[in-house]
Amino acid sequence: MERMTSSPLRTLNDGHSIPQIGLGVYKIADDLAADAVAAALEAGYRHVDTATLYENEKGVGQGLARAAVPRDEVFVTTKVWNDQHGYDETLRAFDESLDKLGLDYVDLYLIHWPAPRQDRYIDTYRALETLRADGRARSIGVSNFHTHHLDRLLAETSIVPAINQVELHPWLPQSDVREYDAAHGILTEAWSPLARGRAIGNETLEAIGARYGKSAAQVVIRWHVQLGNVVIPKSVTPQRIRDNIDVFDFELDDADLAAIATLESGERTGKDPDDLG
Repeated sequence: MERMTSSPLRTLNDGHSIPQIGLGVYKIADDLAADAVAAALEAGYRHVDTATLYENEKGVGQGLARAAVPRDEVFVTTKVWNDQHGYDETLRAFDESLDKLGLDYVDLYLIHWPAPRQDRYIDTYRALETLRADGRARSIGVSNFHTHHLDRLLAETSIVPAINQVELHPWLPQSDVREYDAAHGILTEAWSPLARGRAIGNETLEAIGARYGKSAAQVVIRWHVQLGNVVIPKSVTPQRIRDNIDVFDFELDDADLAAIATLESGERTGKDPDDLG
C-alpha cells in the first residue's frame, strides 16, 4: 500500500519507498516523544526516525499507537548503537528496540556509527542482512559512514545499503558523500539538517525566506528537498512540526542555491565518524 503523506516519496534501492521529510526525535525525552510523534502524524508526516541511543523508542511506539494512522502507512527507522556492534549483539539489540517500539517490524534499521576502532561494523551489517531476510527490518542501511567505510562494506557484504544517514546542512553539504551514495544507488539522509539551530537567524537564509514568506528553517528544509536528500528535522512544538513540512509551495532558484552554497565551511555540529567509537 502506498503511504498517504504530505511529503513526496523517494524510492529506495530495494523497491520500498520513504517519505522525504520525517520527524527526528534526537534528545526528545521518552515522555515527550509520544506527543511529538502524534502531532507529526496529525500534521501529515508518515516517517519517524529514532535510535537506541535516544532512549525514547518506547515513547515513539506510544505515539504511533495513539495516532489513527495504519501501521503500514508509517515509515519507522531505528538504529543499533556502538556498544552493541557484532552479529549476535546486534540481533539482541534489534529485539530490544522492537519490543520498546511495540512493533512487529521496522521499515529501516541502521548502523548508527561505523565505530571503526572496534572494527565490527561488517559483522553488525551481516546481522542487518539477516533481519532483512527475515522481514523484520524491511530495509537496512548505515549512518555516519564515510566513503571509505562504504567501500569496505560493499566489498565484504551482499546488500547495498538503502540509506546513508549523515550530518548534512549548508555548512557541511557533504558533496563527496552524496555523489558516492548516488553512484551506488544509496539515498542520502540528513541529520542535524538545520545545523542544530544555526540556520535560525542567519542573514542569508532569513533574506531568502523573506522573499517567499518562509522562515530560515523552511528555506533549509526546502534546500534539502531540492538536493534530493531525505531530511529529518526535529521539534516538539506542534506549530514548528507543521511548519517543517510546509515547504512544497515554493522553490529555491539558482541565485538562492548559489547564496546558500557560500555558507559551506566544513564545520560539523557532531563528531567525525572516524573519531567516535
